[in-house]
Amino acid sequence: MHVDSIVVKSKRGNQVIVAASPPTEDAVVATDPLTKEDLVGYLASGCKPKENWRIGTEHEKFGFELKTLRPMTYGQIADLLNAISERFDWEKVMEGDNIIGLKQGKQSISLEPGGQFELSGAPLETLHQTCAEVNSHLYQVKAVAEEMGIGFIGIGFQPKLERKDIPIMPKGRYEIMRNYMPKVGSLGLDMMFRTCTVQVNLDFSSEADMIRKFRAGLALQPIATALFANSPFTEGKPNGYLSMRSQIWTDTDNNRAGMLPFVFDDSFGFEQYVEYALDVPMYFVYRKKKYIDCAGLSFRDFLAGKLAPIPGEYPTLNDWENHLTTIFPEVRLKRYLEMRGADGGPWRRLCALPAFWVGILYDDVSLQNVLDMTADWTAEEREMLRNKVPVTGLKTPFRDGLLKHVAQEVVNFAKDGLERRGYKETGFLNEVTEVVRTGLTPAEKLLELNSCTKMFYLLSIFLNKL
Repeated sequence: MHVDSIVVKSKRGNQVIVAASPPTEDAVVATDPLTKEDLVGYLASGCKPKENWRIGTEHEKFGFELKTLRPMTYGQIADLLNAISERFDWEKVMEGDNIIGLKQGKQSISLEPGGQFELSGAPLETLHQTCAEVNSHLYQVKAVAEEMGIGFIGIGFQPKLERKDIPIMPKGRYEIMRNYMPKVGSLGLDMMFRTCTVQVNLDFSSEADMIRKFRAGLALQPIATALFANSPFTEGKPNGYLSMRSQIWTDTDNNRAGMLPFVFDDSFGFEQYVEYALDVPMYFVYRKKKYIDCAGLSFRDFLAGKLAPIPGEYPTLNDWENHLTTIFPEVRLKRYLEMRGADGGPWRRLCALPAFWVGILYDDVSLQNVLDMTADWTAEEREMLRNKVPVTGLKTPFRDGLLKHVAQEVVNFAKDGLERRGYKETGFLNEVTEVVRTGLTPAEKLLELNSCTKMFYLLSIFLNKL
């Protein structure tokens, strides 16, 4: 959900703030220190009436050379971006002399640290528009990539290559993150270079509506992780997980990831999220077209003009917006809510994820049904699901049954919610309906195929020896 500008009211009058994520131009220098109220107001400025709610879908994929299965180099990615720009009329996004992305209207294409190719979709009204956008993007990428001998795979974790084999993209913020990650967790570099996700960004009408959706999203995020689990291989072998991507987040940086139990406190609201975000360590500040390393430092100090690398300088709302992008919980709050628990996958599942969440969060009846169902789930149960689902998926024991049975009920809520929207969107749920019917996650189907492949390979060796 990309908004060009917002107006934040403060005691100093109205400030017009241009969104800057990722930054490509310098932020306006702050003439007055921001207050915490300004930061709260920034989040609250996302509230909009229901008729203006939209759907924003983001998805990542791995690119590779078809002949060698090696990952795309940055040079190949640059050629791909330039060709897409010229053939399909996208505006180039540069960092110094390097092309790092594309923009067209409210869509953007960007690069993750290991060259994962990401589409951040425009805010759209219906799932039909969302799926059309996905199809158009994949058509354009494929049209150029095939001529270059490049293919793409939709999966949650790089299934074949070691981390050392992944190229590093020339983006300043990623260099800062790459140096900082090993200090705060054992799997952060794997998150950066070897994972892919699909997520959906959704609106809220008020603080109360945000709270309801945030709580429902967090409670159900492990179910979404199970339904879309699609990363069972590491370096060519089964890794013991159905969602290795999800497992990686448990030891990336626990200061900025996780299930955020405080969201379920009676006092929770925009202000409490701001208090949390102020204590999440920073990564960088963007000044004079360069990233300044502030890894591990405090945004609270920045707010007081005491940030050591730029003493006496105060943050702008652009800085705050960029700081919010460096927080990675299972559900993330900006001026909208991001559902972040799903593995990347093939195009049908790219349409299914927004269908799942729209059916639940954009329908009052389904949302209330979920809140009623999860009202007595304890923080310990939510954390247990978060930790076990990457391993056992829908077969995770929960209370008197399996998570599969809860997921079946939730998918029915989503379907009913889509039907009440009246756009004939329920067909986009077919992928997840099949998952809950069989109880087999996408990862388990990949593991079955892998076992069959091995069986046929061993059988062929045996027959050749007869």
